[in-house]
Amino acid sequence: MKKYIMFAGSLIFASFALQSCLDYDDPGDELNRNTVLTETTRYVGNVDTIPYLNQPTEQGVQNAIDTLLMYGYLGQNLTGQYNLRGGKEGGLPGAHAYQRQYSLGPDTYAQYFTVPHKDFMYGTLTSTYNVSADFNGGPLGAYGMAKNALMPLLHHPMVDSIPEIKAVNLLYYCLGAQEQADLSGPYTYLEDKQNSETPSEYNDLKTIYHGIVANLDTIVACLKHYETRPDWYKEKIGELMMNYHQTGREFISGNFSNLTSYIKLANSLKLRMAMHIVKVEPETAKRWAEEAVASGVVESVDEQQGIFPTMTGVMHPLKDIANWGDIRLSASFESLLVSLNHPYTKYFIQPNNTDITNPYTGEVLAAGTRICGIRSGQLVGDGQSVAVNPLQAYSIFDATLIADGSAAPMYFLKWAEVDLLRAEGAIRGWNMGGTAKEFYERAIRNAYFEEPLLVQHGGTYADLVEDYLNLEEPVDYVSVDPLGAGEPWPSVTKIGVKWNDADDLETKLEKIITQKYLALFPLSTEAWTELRRTGYPKLFPVLNTDDGDGSIDQDEMIRRIPWVPTDPVAVGMVESSGIPALGGPDEQATRLWWDVDAPNF
Repeated sequence: MKKYIMFAGSLIFASFALQSCLDYDDPGDELNRNTVLTETTRYVGNVDTIPYLNQPTEQGVQNAIDTLLMYGYLGQNLTGQYNLRGGKEGGLPGAHAYQRQYSLGPDTYAQYFTVPHKDFMYGTLTSTYNVSADFNGGPLGAYGMAKNALMPLLHHPMVDSIPEIKAVNLLYYCLGAQEQADLSGPYTYLEDKQNSETPSEYNDLKTIYHGIVANLDTIVACLKHYETRPDWYKEKIGELMMNYHQTGREFISGNFSNLTSYIKLANSLKLRMAMHIVKVEPETAKRWAEEAVASGVVESVDEQQGIFPTMTGVMHPLKDIANWGDIRLSASFESLLVSLNHPYTKYFIQPNNTDITNPYTGEVLAAGTRICGIRSGQLVGDGQSVAVNPLQAYSIFDATLIADGSAAPMYFLKWAEVDLLRAEGAIRGWNMGGTAKEFYERAIRNAYFEEPLLVQHGGTYADLVEDYLNLEEPVDYVSVDPLGAGEPWPSVTKIGVKWNDADDLETKLEKIITQKYLALFPLSTEAWTELRRTGYPKLFPVLNTDDGDGSIDQDEMIRRIPWVPTDPVAVGMVESSGIPALGGPDEQATRLWWDVDAPNF
């Protein structure tokens, strides 16, 4: 029996039981719809239980909707969704929050970008691995905001009257929980799910991963049961989805018909997590992956989930961040794109925007000459303008192609990623429902960054991708820094793009993960995870690793974001349960549970 504390006017305590899925026809019927609840109510329910077998009644469902609307619980759904991709304080994704979540950390760890200056209003970032509580809090804080937005609804007794809404919100939480786990490792997962105000114990990654997948299975079962619901019920759920759940592409058309894309997001997230643990729990990984594919994963453009500017009206935050001069292309990304003659080099990535003069030789690289990136880890100075900081002249993308006309999405999980996960599963001998070649080539055709509605109708990527797919050998390329920083760097990319069934497993894997890295752009959290797991794509070593916390050897990469607690309570939690759950010191070089130092096969 679970008891819920309720407040009515003055402090009045009442409790009622929500036992098994079949105890009541509809939990919503147990509350008088005239009951006045205050916004200070804090419920402690069971997030893991979704009573989708209950038989709904119109009165009970309406009671639930009225109550949840009255106190803004349903509006918090949107807050939680936006928090996952740079939202803050209930708003849509914005540049400042997105920058703290991605651009000052994971974007640089994945080597998509380099931050070209060190001076920020809330601290300094002298190089890629410079460790600071000022910056680590950005990527780690996004989960906390999403969790705080979603948990009150997930624990409210009335949400059990509309279990599909509970399931979808739990799915958002699962996505945030997975991403948080892969950034730093252990955290207070079990207490967070209990809606604890004072969590105190970190849980290990195995507990977190298995808990998330158990939730995903329940979510899928609930959402598949939705098709058996009466029409009046589907109409009410459809209205709620249209108003408060805007992450599915089907909403772009303004029509909601079913929950298929949410089912496929849950299964695809399970597939992603399965591949993460392939080295530490290979049999579990195989089982999870095959179950996910059999249940149904993303298999079309319109089944992708994320924050879509074409629906919300928000432009991609990277546009402002680039225009501020806070990111420039990394030399590793430059070298990879040019070595593979990637379509982005023809229209998306811009060459240097002004003349750059080498201070040692006097040689001038004229504006617009070539793509040039900044070596990751390079020590940088101050300044967000070319006049004071020549690094600002280095390459970045054409911002108009991600915001104004193309309205690039902020994906939760992309079709191309799913196909490349299936391609890897296929080369491992798992039943993925097709061949590695089929999934690999289809993924590349759908790997573009721009809004799909535009690309599929004669966009530039579509015009160039077939030639790209047939590249058998990489282009010889040497990256040369126009300011003369360091020796020229020959490309480390030695593979082509074209699929060859005669390649050995390691070469096939390198091709798959290299294309996944390109397809994921700019979702750096997942790109960095796969880089740690597999060692691919091959990138230049990061310079000045000793500018971090001192734990990373030269030619090694960062393995996690340290917690770097600053208050005594947080320090105590890290020492008492965080470090034991992590299995190593709170350092950048400590590997996570799934990040096994072992061969890929």
